[in-house]
Amino acid sequence: MSENWTGQTFEVDLGNPGHGGFVVARHEGRVVFVRHGLPGERALVRVTEDKGGSFCRADAITVLDASPHRIDPTCPISGPGGAGCCDYSHADLSVQREMKTSVVREQLLRLARVESDVEVEELPGTGGGTGWRTRVRLAVDGHGVAGYHAYRSNRIVTDLRCTQIDQSAYGLGGAQWAPGSELQVVLDAAGERHVVEIAAPAVSKTGRRTPGRRGAMARRAASGGPRKTRVAIGSDIVIERVGNREWALAATGFWQPHRGAAAAYSQVVGEWAGAATADTAWDLYGGVGVFAAVLAELVGPSGVVESVESSARAVADGQAALSDLGQVRFHSARVENIIADLERSPAVVVLDPPRAGAGRPVVEALAATGAERIVHIGCDPASFGRDIGLYLEQGFRIGGLRAFDAFPQTHHMECIALLER
Repeated sequence: MSENWTGQTFEVDLGNPGHGGFVVARHEGRVVFVRHGLPGERALVRVTEDKGGSFCRADAITVLDASPHRIDPTCPISGPGGAGCCDYSHADLSVQREMKTSVVREQLLRLARVESDVEVEELPGTGGGTGWRTRVRLAVDGHGVAGYHAYRSNRIVTDLRCTQIDQSAYGLGGAQWAPGSELQVVLDAAGERHVVEIAAPAVSKTGRRTPGRRGAMARRAASGGPRKTRVAIGSDIVIERVGNREWALAATGFWQPHRGAAAAYSQVVGEWAGAATADTAWDLYGGVGVFAAVLAELVGPSGVVESVESSARAVADGQAALSDLGQVRFHSARVENIIADLERSPAVVVLDPPRAGAGRPVVEALAATGAERIVHIGCDPASFGRDIGLYLEQGFRIGGLRAFDAFPQTHHMECIALLER
């Protein structure tokens, strides 16, 4: 077992970016994942986490030979020991996108054996890489003060100056919140500010907290219902728009955080779906029906759009927003549980699964439907690459591939693929 290097400092040469917001270095035969560095730099690093084995994690605390693309960080709270919000705020936007492009290409090659020339593109509304975010989830510490989680830590940094979201979103001015709660802050399409306090997770009989946003079923099992909310500013209903269509949805519900993302992805879906009048289309993990609305226009009143979403509240919000589109059928269910029960074979399937991806059972079930085209959207390049490999195993080929810088200053991106028989 390797010596534990936690707290040690040493100099390293920084190499290629890796998936997760770091660049890769080597020291005494081990891999070191270094945050706050750029490819080609030499830096003094401090090891922050070492669990043994072949790698450890570190921060670049002093840059000895800087990249010409290094800038003064745009986020004042993201440096060594700070919040985990902005991985790349020390790099200019063009280099951020080059690093993300390198990562998505590497993941596709490693996981799907696909050599790609895909480039990570800027989204409309990005500006200079700041102020693009319209919603954020804040944590509240034991003293009732809101902030961001430190990187890979439960520690909360109670400094709200992260520049992803316009500072007008906050205005929380010393307000005291329930310790352990969360705050959902939204600047909606109508220009209104909303702040909703979400109660601390329930404690199960084992003494463990039940899961957060992704653990709704476990929360209900442990506490008898979802976490309680309190509207502190604005309303628990927010207004969002794509094109000429408007959604009124729960402030705590899901909507793309980048102000230009929903419209941009809808345009790609409309161009790639290839659905014709009277066709059947599926919209899986469909949320409030943003893509269902696009598909409904393509198939027309004589077609059918089956939209599947596990959140009953999102389904209700989608039904209200798309009440004029009788061809859209909403289903509140888990995708893997309902595919076999959807009535008609689809001409096209659009799916936007959670970060973990769709996975083999869903991909194999979609292949069995006979769909000629699948538009797959992924917010994690690793799970996206794995899913693409699964489609290729099922006899699909890649008909189109795009990637978007939907999360400037961070290592995250959004990828979209068209899969064809």
